[in-house]
Amino acid sequence: MPLNIEDLRKARQALAQFRSAALSPHHERYSFPFFAGSYFAYRKVDVERVAAVARAISGNPSYLDVGCGYGDFLKRVREFLPNAEGIEKDGRIFYELGIEKPADIRIADAHWIDSRYDLMFVGWMEPGQDFRDPVARSTDVIITTLDQGISLAAEFDGHGFSRVAWWRTPSWEDVNIEIMNRHYTKMPDGRRAELAKMRGTHNLWYVYSRPQKVGIVKEALKKQLEIEPAGRYDFESELDECGYGYLQKLENPSAPEPMWQVQFS
Repeated sequence: MPLNIEDLRKARQALAQFRSAALSPHHERYSFPFFAGSYFAYRKVDVERVAAVARAISGNPSYLDVGCGYGDFLKRVREFLPNAEGIEKDGRIFYELGIEKPADIRIADAHWIDSRYDLMFVGWMEPGQDFRDPVARSTDVIITTLDQGISLAAEFDGHGFSRVAWWRTPSWEDVNIEIMNRHYTKMPDGRRAELAKMRGTHNLWYVYSRPQKVGIVKEALKKQLEIEPAGRYDFESELDECGYGYLQKLENPSAPEPMWQVQFS
């Protein structure tokens, strides 16, 4: 579905109003993820896992973030992989809204990827879109996030790849619901505590590899897990406060494994 620029302008106005009354500068990344964050909630450990896999594949890895938007996650990855690039299909999100486009983001359709990369990251795929074929042709290793029930075309099992590992984190909406309930609604503490027991985690991270590199990818992840957590971003405090702690297990039986715990296939 094409972006509606007028809707985006209205959303930016709403973001400005939200900022004027926000109780934390970090809330907007979960309430307005398109402009101020990402559609998946992440920690520094997620970025470090992605970077560790890329560096295990090559001493100077090439990396492409497909559908990177304004590049929130890409910016963090570039702290570890300075040559990392992103592509975004709709340049109007920059040009028509007066937002400067970073040099590391190229305006291009994912269906026309014309280079090979050591690792490709697919953090978001619009409902109804499916560019798995061109992505699969252009790399041997893919890391993707899947928002359960929304982004349903982000699995590469049938494209010559094996799923090496996966882990679960909240989506932006999971966190936003908690933030709204805690800080922006007049809700009795007892009611809020009851709702908190129903917290969900709807974002899955999948690590895929072609068969010849499965061992390399798996070993890289295992080594990275041995040193976690080695650091954190300031906005991770919001995840902790909302009950989405690193390796925390929710009461909700639909998410039986601890968040951020890597499961190997």
